[in-house]
Amino acid sequence: MDIVARHRAIWAKNDIALESAMNPKKRRRLLFALAILVAAGGGTALVLTALSDNVLYFYSPSDVFAKHVAPGTHFRIGGLVEPKSLQHGRGADVRFVVTDGRRKVPVEFKGVLPALFREGQGVVALGALENGGTFAASEVLAKHDERYMPPEVVDALKRSGRWKEGQ
Repeated sequence: MDIVARHRAIWAKNDIALESAMNPKKRRRLLFALAILVAAGGGTALVLTALSDNVLYFYSPSDVFAKHVAPGTHFRIGGLVEPKSLQHGRGADVRFVVTDGRRKVPVEFKGVLPALFREGQGVVALGALENGGTFAASEVLAKHDERYMPPEVVDALKRSGRWKEGQ
């Protein structure tokens, strides 16, 4: 028997073994298991996509300039409210400047500021940059007591060299 005939005999034997091993019940189980894997993969992809849309990054004013954050991108900005920068406009319009000691970003907010909001204190604002470089805040968060400051703000101030222990 030549080698080609021998291989054909082996393949034919394997095909018969595969067909007998894959009876209809086992084939249904295999297809069901594959369908579950595909559904789980699709569900995981949907969850990860939804989570990535809801993530708001934190930037210090220096990060905003260094990373060239595009206008319209939603993120959180944090730092200190620059002294003598707070201006109250008509109604509930407020303007102030957030700084990390190196860079400054003007912020506009329409709403009621937190009771603990003060110049020279830590602040985190949620919103997006406008085309002119002004940050349009939809929410402003102030520190909780005289010792607390959001960890992101502390990290940004430490990077800029403005953080003093016990501050």
